[in-house]
Amino acid sequence: MSDVVDPPNVAITFLEFIGRRVINMLDLVGSAFWLLFETVGWIVRSVTNKKVRVGRRAIVSQIVRIGVRSVLIVSLVSGCVGFILALQMSPPLEEFGQKDKVANITGVAVMRELGPLIAAIVLTGFAGAAIAAEIGTMVVGEEIEALEAHALNPVRFLVVPRVIAAVISMTCLAVVSDLMAVGAGYCVGVFALGIESDVYWRNTIDQVKLVDFLTGIGKASVFGLLIGLISCMNGLRVTGGAAGVGNATTGTVVQSIVAIVIADLVFTGIFYAIGWV
Repeated sequence: MSDVVDPPNVAITFLEFIGRRVINMLDLVGSAFWLLFETVGWIVRSVTNKKVRVGRRAIVSQIVRIGVRSVLIVSLVSGCVGFILALQMSPPLEEFGQKDKVANITGVAVMRELGPLIAAIVLTGFAGAAIAAEIGTMVVGEEIEALEAHALNPVRFLVVPRVIAAVISMTCLAVVSDLMAVGAGYCVGVFALGIESDVYWRNTIDQVKLVDFLTGIGKASVFGLLIGLISCMNGLRVTGGAAGVGNATTGTVVQSIVAIVIADLVFTGIFYAIGWV
């Protein structure tokens, strides 16, 4: 008599799928927090102990690579978004005779949300994936093991400079993104929509407060921290040769964008609760 194989239980299969995804997510979150803990530890040691250095030249080099080389692409994307936002807002506002309020909406939207968010997404694709690929290639080439064999901590010499550079670069790029988007909105408002220059700037200054700018910059710093940590973490976790490096770069982009959007949501909820929105 032949054995009868029971059909797979759909509910069990679904639960297994969800369980694996949850465990993988917790593993990623735990690894990121552990890497953050080690990074902060080395930064604190470098401040409190003169014998411990994190490498200023390495930090400056990473700032040039991550931040300076991203200025043009961030400016281009932010400028285009400023153009689009102003043009899209004009028709509905004109119906109510409030076309000059394009300046108010553009200024607030850019300073609070779009400026830092655009810069973070561009930096993720431009620099985050490159960092993950670079460190992943070092893992595949056993360069990380060589550092450890020489009693050199990989987090201290590879992660810390890149994380610090990502935070500094992201903060500065957010300012650049804000200026370019607001400037693009001004060009559309004055030269295409016929809004007087004085009216545009007066509306922008009256609407945009210092807290709007500072909350956007605060978000940008956290976005930079997330990009630096996630890209370095994925690079250090590479396994499987060249295919692993490719998976790390793809994972870095996806995970960074998801983390940035979730962090933005959390910050927006907090700012709304305390009345900063």
